[in-house]
Amino acid sequence: MLRMNRLALTALAAALVFAVGSRAADSPLASLKKGTPEMKSAGAITFGPEGVLFVADPQAAAVYAIDTEDRTASKSNDRPKVENLDEKIASLLGVEPKNLLFNDLAVNPISGNTYLSMSRGKGMDAKPAIVKVDRMGKVSDFALKDVKFSMTKLPNAPEDNAKRKDAITCMAFAKDKLYIAGLSNEEFASKLRAVPFPFADADKGTSIEMYHGSHGAVETKSPIRTFIPFDIGGETNLLAAYTCTPLVRVPVSQLKPGEKVKGTTIAELGNMNVPLDMVVYTKEGKQYILIANNKRGLMKVSTEGIDKVEPINSRVPDKAGLKYETIKGVEGVVQLDAFDKEHALVLIKTASGYNLDTIDLP
Repeated sequence: MLRMNRLALTALAAALVFAVGSRAADSPLASLKKGTPEMKSAGAITFGPEGVLFVADPQAAAVYAIDTEDRTASKSNDRPKVENLDEKIASLLGVEPKNLLFNDLAVNPISGNTYLSMSRGKGMDAKPAIVKVDRMGKVSDFALKDVKFSMTKLPNAPEDNAKRKDAITCMAFAKDKLYIAGLSNEEFASKLRAVPFPFADADKGTSIEMYHGSHGAVETKSPIRTFIPFDIGGETNLLAAYTCTPLVRVPVSQLKPGEKVKGTTIAELGNMNVPLDMVVYTKEGKQYILIANNKRGLMKVSTEGIDKVEPINSRVPDKAGLKYETIKGVEGVVQLDAFDKEHALVLIKTASGYNLDTIDLP
């Protein structure tokens, strides 16, 4: 009997070891290898599973998945508030504040720590950098050296240097896929790609066209500036904002390599404007989209009736489709991300520099 129990325990232990090993092998982290990414630039960023930070390198037409090892859930309710953030980062990186460029920010949903992608220097001599700001506002360099990472390259990026910066304009992760927006070198230049993670080779992407109501024309070469995944009727869509400022719905089920897809324009939010960043949130049981813009301030867009809104297929005045309101008292927002269920993190440009803060979701 004792022997049988020992055999049973041995078998159970082996099964547990196998199960743990199997789970480890199934983890997305298993696809990452230690090394130093040879990044040429650091553009759009977003978080995926288990603290993985996706970093776009538009100059190299590549995307890196980097293990931040930042997987400890915070018990703190602190929210960062950092004035003169550009001066603090410049001192940390050993450059002048005027030689810093903020490219994007993303909040780690596990820890609440903020990561910013930067360019230090000007023009072709600029170097990429990733900076971390914790909940207490402490700023540190996230060194791109001896980290676990993987990489995928885009096969058809623009060859022109002026357009290469738009090879990747925005990214978002949803349901085991990284969605990447940007331009290609093809005639129908505007692209959306759905890349499985762990990474496989990136495909040619889906060409996206849309009707721009305020321009009165179908456009195929305008890049998506920012987008978010959004479920409509149980189906995942991407809500994409373009310059001048159409809001377009694209079901992810239509994103097939080499295909041409026409998105559904569901709003015109005002011309002479560039959308900079957007998040979706829920308040009092209703869903809203918060959009930061370079000319038209911070917009709160209602998603009520988003599944029934009449598509915009003809020229319209400055505004049409989904309704929105401009949030007063919050000026100069150039980047934002969801911080928690009640707050958004914002990077604000002021007359003297840049501040990092949180605001109540309106």
